[in-house]
Amino acid sequence: MAETSRQSLDGRTLEVLDAKGAKSGTVELPASVFDVQTNVPLIHQVVTAQLAAARQGTHKTKGRGEVSGSGSKPFKQKGTGRARQGSIRMPQHRGGGIVHGPVPRDYSQRTPKKMIAAALLGVLSDRARGERLHIVEGFGTNGGAPSTKTAVELLALINGGYGVTRKVLIVLERGDDAAQKSVRNLKDLHVLFADQLNAYDVVVSDDIVFTKAAYDSFVAAKTGTTKKEAGE
Repeated sequence: MAETSRQSLDGRTLEVLDAKGAKSGTVELPASVFDVQTNVPLIHQVVTAQLAAARQGTHKTKGRGEVSGSGSKPFKQKGTGRARQGSIRMPQHRGGGIVHGPVPRDYSQRTPKKMIAAALLGVLSDRARGERLHIVEGFGTNGGAPSTKTAVELLALINGGYGVTRKVLIVLERGDDAAQKSVRNLKDLHVLFADQLNAYDVVVSDDIVFTKAAYDSFVAAKTGTTKKEAGE
């Protein structure tokens, strides 16, 4: 059985595994992408903003003027010995309005694009230094057909032979239908395209597995090179 992908001693190259788990080549890890400083407070700020933006903010309670009920006084103002009441829609009555209840709002926070990009590269660099970054040729069969069984065996090999027990983030290139069909039904996997990669999904995943095509696309986008140059 072939060994799992590991960085070389200089920390700048990574093995590429084929569908059988055998080494099929190596790729260089650009220092500008996979060897940047991991700024934990920055990552926390970006991830918090991302989670906040995902909130719908549609919570709503009805106030005194919105609940149904009569507008007349429940009893006369004087002579009953009880505290005066103006309406049964007041908050102290059952079915009355809610005081200072939640209203629809937008939770999104403005985060500069440079901070978002820096946070993503920081967490990717952390995964690369921790040997949690892997690259495979693909997840289908050699003939290009989808194969979940092949994907499971390959992921188990990457995980040290203990099966798919850790949370794994799969990064694919758009249009790679064979790979997407091979992994979409597996448990504890999250699948993204290379242009959707973000700091939150990397933080909550134990291992990051790129297909070779997705890796080339991602590096080319971050370094401003062509896909051919990125894959050399």
